[in-house]
Amino acid sequence: MTIILFLIVLAVLILVHEFGHFYAAKKCGVRVDEFGLGFPPKIWSWKKGETVYSINVIPFGGFVKIFGESPDDQSISGPDSSRSFIHKSRWKQVVILAAGIVMNILFAWLLFGIAFMSGMTTGVSENNSKYITDSHVIIVDTLPNSPAEKAGLVSGDEILSFSTVSAVQDVIKNSDGRPVTFQIQHLADIKDIVIIPEKGVLGDRYAVGISMDMVGKVKLPIHIAFWEGAKLTVYMSKNIVVGIYMLIYNAIIGQGDISQISGPIGIARLVGDAGRLGFVYLLSFTAFISLNLAVLNLIPFPALDGGRILFVGIEAVRRKMISPKIANTINAIGFGLLILFMLFVTYRDVVKLF
Repeated sequence: MTIILFLIVLAVLILVHEFGHFYAAKKCGVRVDEFGLGFPPKIWSWKKGETVYSINVIPFGGFVKIFGESPDDQSISGPDSSRSFIHKSRWKQVVILAAGIVMNILFAWLLFGIAFMSGMTTGVSENNSKYITDSHVIIVDTLPNSPAEKAGLVSGDEILSFSTVSAVQDVIKNSDGRPVTFQIQHLADIKDIVIIPEKGVLGDRYAVGISMDMVGKVKLPIHIAFWEGAKLTVYMSKNIVVGIYMLIYNAIIGQGDISQISGPIGIARLVGDAGRLGFVYLLSFTAFISLNLAVLNLIPFPALDGGRILFVGIEAVRRKMISPKIANTINAIGFGLLILFMLFVTYRDVVKLF
């Protein structure tokens, strides 16, 4: 079931992204030769108008074959070259290339809005407290080598035995090193865990090494739901940009850590976990993946949308088209490197699995 759910989520996100390119190309008068879900070989295809729509064997991706995006003799000087991507104005090229990214961001906003309307788990604040139900304490993070981590507590665990964050803090602070019993809910499992607070974890006071927050289920009216969805979309996008920037920066200075990067298998497991938690969790996680897809495609790396936009920018500055042979070669190399990286990350996912 997890695999099926993952493939459905992946297919929807790819469909949304590629539809952005497809729709923008059509509106800009560019010929679209094929709209494919997955990568070849083909399983099934049909043609409507001038465009072939295909479903392919390899499910991890999708594509829109836009006439002239990878320039050749036909798109440069052929009989239909006036409808070629490379003969359109620079701003139209950028619109077409950026449309997939925009669609992923808008789709995430839509999903967050629906989640807020349906009843989304979120942090309790002054702004939303009147809409909150079922508020409870959750663990946001655990410190490495702390009593909490050694006891098996992880981010997302719910503390059932205390009703507020301050109540948990008071019991730990006043424990004098005596064992404290926590009733913990991890996914669907509920169990009692005994932890002995220690000094030195957080200064000279007794602590177990957890950070906590009050969360609850918020169900908002439609206008507020989509406003909160927009704010969450912006907030999450900023965090993803910062996270990816730090990952790349640390890799450049030789301090990169890719242990937290997940490939298709790792993401499939997370989708399965979200699905088991409920429909709203699945909507929220799908929105999060959609934003990640948007930000990743903004990176100015060959074969990604950001890399192609960079090429358009260079051509605009030079007032001269980059040699099609050079552009196609660079994009092919970039695509190959992305595939190799995905295979490497997938291998690490398999290792983690076992």
